Amino acid sequence: MHDETARFTVAQTLKEMTQTRRPKIGTMLVEFDTPGIGQIMKAAGCEFVFVDMEHSGFGYESLKRTLRYTQAAELPTLVRVPSNRYDHIARGLDIGAEGIMIPMVGSAEECRHILDCMKYAPQGNRGVALQVAHDRYAPGPVMRKLRAANRATTFFALIETAEGVENAHAIAAIKGVDCLWIGHFDLTCSLGIPGEFGDPRFNKAVQKVIRAAKKHDKSLARMVPDVATGLALNKQGFDFIAYSGDIWVYQAALHAGVDELRRKCKTRRARSA
Repeated sequence: MHDETARFTVAQTLKEMTQTRRPKIGTMLVEFDTPGIGQIMKAAGCEFVFVDMEHSGFGYESLKRTLRYTQAAELPTLVRVPSNRYDHIARGLDIGAEGIMIPMVGSAEECRHILDCMKYAPQGNRGVALQVAHDRYAPGPVMRKLRAANRATTFFALIETAEGVENAHAIAAIKGVDCLWIGHFDLTCSLGIPGEFGDPRFNKAVQKVIRAAKKHDKSLARMVPDVATGLALNKQGFDFIAYSGDIWVYQAALHAGVDELRRKCKTRRARSA
């Protein structure tokens, strides 16, 4: 008998997840901001969620609500904030994101800037706000809180440009970069081959990122549209796999059900005519 209780075990943190190479399976949120969404994803077996602010309508107020929903479900949450601006990064962390992703990371220098925004002194220059959302509003010794936050905050470097690929080894070598995440669509566009995932230039770029992650013992991540793609990528060494996203999972399931129901209803009418 399938043990459903396995879906409700206490989650690892994102940081802990990046320190193993076992497969971690999650999904993306780009549309649905509803109180039950964290519990729904956790009950479906997701181990993490990727909340996107780059291509969605999510602002910081809606993000703050969504983070409480995922926190209640003990579902570690990675947030792609809109840019590498200090206020975008620090505000995302202050309201409770465990992990931060920045669009189109291109260089080691940019990664150092991002980490400087993410980490409290002495590791960085993040402004201090305590007893707010990120520390669950709880009192406690200041330095203990700063050290705990520095240990927990997790950086996913999004490699989705030719520049990022060129600098993949330098990026992966930086302490504090926890995972290399390949943005596959934007990478093909940057390479001048939009959507051509079978092109040798794309595959060569992906292999370079994979080698960089393996050399520096960093996690590898990507979004996948289907199970077959996820399995193929896991065999190549990808351990964080975001299976589709809220819009597309819902739409695909609804489309399949509506089509089947319509087809069978028509068949039944035809037989009875």
